[in-house]
Amino acid sequence: MPTRLKPLVIALWLLVALAGAAVLWLRVIEPRLNASVGDTLGQGDYELVTTDGQPFTADTLKGTPSAVFFGFTHCPDVCPTTMGDAMAWQEAMAAEGEELRVFLITVDPERDTPDVMRDYVSYTPGVIGVTGSPDQVAAAIDAFRIYARKVPTEGDDYTMDHSALTLLFDEDGRLFEPIGYGEGIERATDKLRRLFAS
Repeated sequence: MPTRLKPLVIALWLLVALAGAAVLWLRVIEPRLNASVGDTLGQGDYELVTTDGQPFTADTLKGTPSAVFFGFTHCPDVCPTTMGDAMAWQEAMAAEGEELRVFLITVDPERDTPDVMRDYVSYTPGVIGVTGSPDQVAAAIDAFRIYARKVPTEGDDYTMDHSALTLLFDEDGRLFEPIGYGEGIERATDKLRRLFAS
């Protein structure tokens, strides 16, 4: 190759490399840097089953606003309280012509079979129980970035320590904002009104 063409060839290869880097940045790196928690929370490859026999995946969160909280049927306080709160939220929204879907996903799949979950949520109309195999539940816990840990108690028994937030999702399946445990019906209802108005 003549010496005069070498700089031209090098310049062309540099242009190709820069174009490749620009495509990589625009298509892969930049979208990941700008993805918010709302874009990723609850997303992922998990498939659980609801107490009415339907699959529960990331797509389940789409279509209408939803509330999701994690708990377990042997929970002594947080879960029953949250279920009562959820019933009050649903009643408040129904009075305004809105229907709020509420899902309770177990953090204790070893004990919370579909039948056990179905019986547990039957006391709170409108709350749908969700369970699956330990691996499936672990995948969902990761997707929702929930804290859950088995805590041994006396004998061979155990309880579960877990996050107590209720996560609100908009009709596109994106995180809207959480409701804190014990936040109060008025503040929670304000958040739900904004969710339905969004």
